[in-house]
Amino acid sequence: MTASRDHAMRMLGWRLKQAGLPTPELDARLLVQAVTGASGIEMIREPGTPMTAEEEERLAAFERRRLAREPVSRILGIREFWGLAFAVTAATLDPRPDSETLIETSLKLLESVVQPRLLDLGTGTGCLLLTLLHERQDASGTGVDISEAALEVARENAARLGLAGRAVFRQASWAAGLSEKFDLVISNPPYIASGEIAGLDRDVREYDPLLALDGGADGLDAYRAIAAALPDTLTQEGVAVVELGQGQAAAVRDIFEAAGCPVLRIVPDLSGTPRALVAGLPRR
Repeated sequence: MTASRDHAMRMLGWRLKQAGLPTPELDARLLVQAVTGASGIEMIREPGTPMTAEEEERLAAFERRRLAREPVSRILGIREFWGLAFAVTAATLDPRPDSETLIETSLKLLESVVQPRLLDLGTGTGCLLLTLLHERQDASGTGVDISEAALEVARENAARLGLAGRAVFRQASWAAGLSEKFDLVISNPPYIASGEIAGLDRDVREYDPLLALDGGADGLDAYRAIAAALPDTLTQEGVAVVELGQGQAAAVRDIFEAAGCPVLRIVPDLSGTPRALVAGLPRR
């Protein structure tokens, strides 16, 4: 006799908790919903619905992967970001809630800009560019990534969200080869120092692509490349919004200002950590 959805969820949550995983109840609910196809409301209204043997087998396989510290988003191939569902693969960084600070900041900066042109450097899943396009129906933009495999995921996400007509994706190293100027440049670049990657949590170091993590010897190589590109990619009134790693605000500020791009503000995330740096061009 198979277990009910509710019983399977509670038992899975207990086992994940015993293994020391940080969000066991949430993980268990998402995995049970995924294998059964049940909505959140159905899980509440019909907790006693029995699972099929096939569903139990799939859940057991998912449990083994989660116990191996594979993130739920990678098990399911989907990550929710800003209320939108984005496909994720081994070629893309798993979008984090902290990055929503960049979206909030960018939307405020774009409030007075009509038909803004956007550039997302290191686009990965496309989550930053596509979220902004979803919120600003008059916007269009370009996503750039050095990984063609990541760009395939971004194009898939754009198509599924109905945004392919306003998003262009191209393979390049940062802004190399771009001739257009943009009202906003946004980026969540790799910012982990090379020597620190081995010490990252297992769910990051084993499942996020190295290209999206490794920021060079001091973790700041990508910021140098982006800052150097801004004079050729920003409109005169344009701004750049880049994500900051822990403890990097002062060093990144120095890089942008040394490149002639004054820092306008640094915005904290919900935990109070400096998360988004806003820079522009010198005013004429």
